[in-house]
Amino acid sequence: MHSCLVSNVCLCVVAGPDLGGLLELDTLYRGVEQSRNHSRRSRRNTAEGTYNIEVMLGVDSSVVHFHGREHLQTYLLTLMNIVNEIYHDQSLGAQINVVLVRIITLGPEKSAHLIEVGNPSQSLENVCRWAFLQQKNDTGDSEYHDHAIFLTRQEFGPTGMQGYAPVTGMCHPVRSCTLNHEDGFSSAFVVAHETGHVLGMEHDGQGNRCGDEVHMGSIMAPLVQAAFHRFHWSRCSQQELSRYLHSYDCLRDDPFYHEWPMLPSLPGLHYSMNEQCRFDFGAGYTMCTAYRTFDPCKQLWCSHPENPFFCKTKKGPPIDGTTCEDGKHCFKGHCIWLSSEVIRQDGHWSSWGLFGQCSRSCGGGVQFRTRECNNPYPANGGRTCLGVSYQFQLCNVQECEGPFQDFRERQCRMWEHTFDYQNTRHHWLPYEHPDSKQRCQLYCQSKETRAVVHMQRMVDDGTRCSYKDPYSVCVRGSCEKVGCDGVIGSTHQEDKCGVCGGDNSSCHVKKGNFTRNPKKQGFLKVLEIPRGARHLLIQIPKGTQHALVVKNKATGQFFLNADSEFPECRSVIEKGVEWEYENRDKETLQASGPLRHDTVIMIRFHGDSRITLSYKYIIQNDSPSVSENSIPLDDSLLYKWVTERWSRCNRPCGKGQQESRYGCMRKTDLVMVDHRLCVHIKKPPSESRYCNVKECPLPVWVAGEWETCSETCGKVGYQTRSVFCYKLLENSSKHKIRNKYCSDERPESRRPCNRQPCPQWKVGHWSECSVSCGNGTQHRQVTCRSRGNNVGQCLDAKPESVQKCHLPQCQSECCNRDRSVFCRMEIFLRYCSLPGYQQLCCKSCTTTNTTKAQPITPDPQRHMSPTVAVPQDISTSFSLDVYQSFYDINISPNDSDWQTTCILK
Repeated sequence: MHSCLVSNVCLCVVAGPDLGGLLELDTLYRGVEQSRNHSRRSRRNTAEGTYNIEVMLGVDSSVVHFHGREHLQTYLLTLMNIVNEIYHDQSLGAQINVVLVRIITLGPEKSAHLIEVGNPSQSLENVCRWAFLQQKNDTGDSEYHDHAIFLTRQEFGPTGMQGYAPVTGMCHPVRSCTLNHEDGFSSAFVVAHETGHVLGMEHDGQGNRCGDEVHMGSIMAPLVQAAFHRFHWSRCSQQELSRYLHSYDCLRDDPFYHEWPMLPSLPGLHYSMNEQCRFDFGAGYTMCTAYRTFDPCKQLWCSHPENPFFCKTKKGPPIDGTTCEDGKHCFKGHCIWLSSEVIRQDGHWSSWGLFGQCSRSCGGGVQFRTRECNNPYPANGGRTCLGVSYQFQLCNVQECEGPFQDFRERQCRMWEHTFDYQNTRHHWLPYEHPDSKQRCQLYCQSKETRAVVHMQRMVDDGTRCSYKDPYSVCVRGSCEKVGCDGVIGSTHQEDKCGVCGGDNSSCHVKKGNFTRNPKKQGFLKVLEIPRGARHLLIQIPKGTQHALVVKNKATGQFFLNADSEFPECRSVIEKGVEWEYENRDKETLQASGPLRHDTVIMIRFHGDSRITLSYKYIIQNDSPSVSENSIPLDDSLLYKWVTERWSRCNRPCGKGQQESRYGCMRKTDLVMVDHRLCVHIKKPPSESRYCNVKECPLPVWVAGEWETCSETCGKVGYQTRSVFCYKLLENSSKHKIRNKYCSDERPESRRPCNRQPCPQWKVGHWSECSVSCGNGTQHRQVTCRSRGNNVGQCLDAKPESVQKCHLPQCQSECCNRDRSVFCRMEIFLRYCSLPGYQQLCCKSCTTTNTTKAQPITPDPQRHMSPTVAVPQDISTSFSLDVYQSFYDINISPNDSDWQTTCILK
């Protein structure tokens, strides 16, 4: 875990081994990541080598109050766009997109609960716990996030601390989170830096050999000096990222498209220098006009609201696009005329068009609407649009009138008069390719030669992907899943008899056997299968020369094995149903259905061998069933009623009774068959017999589950459970009776629990005072430990870990000489009443007794002369001196130690 302090942007210090409650969270939710991996959203993978960090952005009330709710979204989108640009820098060596999927703003009460002032570790734990609880349960949700970023303007750590984050926590359910202090657009470097830690990057120069890149503006420098016109990722950051990036599986899927408001191509086009000064230093700060610079885009200087001659800077330029002069804008630290050749322009989508014409007039078609990446077009290296360029919906789903027509079959038949295969015209039948990836390509089979030909085109939109799935459709050559409820992407399925979302309760299984000795050659009707039947299976054992033949009852046409050829394997599609025939180990015919008409199953006899056939299919209870005369009546003489089983005993004990249940048996081979084959045979009367003759057991005690312990620790914890006396009834149920009827010893209903000492707070020694003189702070380690010195959860209030310390007042430096050439100019002596100026010009102020004078208010009518009067080298020296003075003697505790401050007139 890393805590981050600011100098130029970010100074990070590795925290000690006490990670606080975050480790406790990690233990508590360690199984969450594994369970969510099993249910990870089933979206298409993103382009190879591209990673998408889907971010949930949390914002507390301090940020909302500062920026205002009406302007907050635009500011946050601009900030995250800058973060995204930082991760697009080529020096990173990886293609990473930072994609904002959700923004959550918090009220004052919740914000105060999450951020503990002066306690960064606890604040980060609270934020990570909160982010975990905001996670969407469905990984396919468009707001499901991989990483959480939390922004606040509260001081959660020591003065200047800007960020706190776990290391290598990306994709972890409770460790993929960062806590960041927001103070203007330069906070984008803090967010990028902290997210870099979560991705596995360490500080440059700490444990690696990249310390030489720190002063060049590297993002992961301990003391970050990156700015909008100068930043990069060090070679060590690139290497450390590549070490871990491949293991972050949550970053490999495509992000959902979110229609956030469109922003300008350059962020500064929306924000003036005055607004950026307010973001950087607080309300009332504006662009410094006390003196002029050659190029205002080099550094953004901001003046104090109560003294316009007191100016500060973060040593970075305004953001690109900021207006600097009439018609000119800042770009990479320079004030220039913007042109289309300079501005990088990302592409944005146009509005969706209207849905077009449906691909079918009935039977379920598809219609599209599209959009284009032209609002504007991507230009000058800008990114193209994310997301899909078209959407589709189902249309005209009503059944077509008249006889059923197979849509795929109709597409094949269109080629009969225009396509010669091997110099011959063919009758083309539909064919379903065995490879599921090829099923939206148009394959057709010759009726004459059985040759399968790819027609070098996709099937029409709306064609069903498979004859085994009556709902999923082909769209532009790809199969799109459609549920039985007609919703695209739905997982609703039919049960075995075709009820959408059903539980098979209305399904009826029809099965039976047929045996016959052939009397003459030719065809013999075996049975009729009714319209609506599904999951048909007919089998004939191996060793016979007879063959199955199938006929459409309505038309009288044979469509399987009517010719003299009997191949080992054949697939035939008839009226939208695929029939699969196989004649290897045994003769098998099967079809998924549903059958669209009554179908006749016949046997074509060859030779005089005995034929035995078994059949089975499933049909809905209210569907027409097979008629009694569909099975030859003369076969009933071959069957008899036999005792097949006994009914369930009417008592569980104490001598019950059960009755016989009869079934139909074929006499020839003693095989049980369909009971209808014995319908003309008189059924014997039912027989009865005794059962469960053993004596019934005595009443017994039944104990429930133990309830939760009343205490988690201490000496008084207990838990209870219910204990009742029950009598067993005849129907195997039980009835509660009075306790006196149970003769055995009653089990205990109360017992002690959690009788171990409670965890207690352990405090360390106070550190030395943070300053050598004056007012400072002391710190000590405070942890909750149990008896085994493990991390616990204490119930009482946590002792203070930070306190103030007061040492003797610091002695002022002896005045030896002035520290600036400006001190000898009389015009500046009026500022001897200011402590900072008196320190700077102690000799001149003492000599002229200026320090005893009253403060002089600067004349607003007077202006600083052009920059010629103040050479750049002198100005730079002056800035560093004052910066050093502020850093050493802490004159202005409200200013962060990375800010450069100048007092000018």
